[in-house]
Amino acid sequence: MSDNDKPLVWIQGEVKTPPFSADARIKAGFLLRRLQKGELLELPDSRPMPSVGKKCHELRVNDKNKTWRIIYFIDDDAIVILDVFAKKTKKTPQEVIDVCKKRLTRYKQ
Repeated sequence: MSDNDKPLVWIQGEVKTPPFSADARIKAGFLLRRLQKGELLELPDSRPMPSVGKKCHELRVNDKNKTWRIIYFIDDDAIVILDVFAKKTKKTPQEVIDVCKKRLTRYKQ
């Protein structure tokens, strides 16, 4: 990590094998590393999550039989991980959105 890279701040969740497959864990790590270096990711790897908050996004990591989501916030000096979960439906569950909003509010205080 260089001096210009943003650190990851883990509020909730983790990326480890298991439950992630080794390939999915490596993919998630690669995407998170790109974020730390200041890259703005787009579909299919990431999409904005304005329902959670401004500068919030979700990483999309396909696994063997699951699709993982990593909800994150891009702060001026860090990448804040708000949640990691296996997505089972097309729509992000409202309870995940609500919990992430609360975590973001607490983080900003």
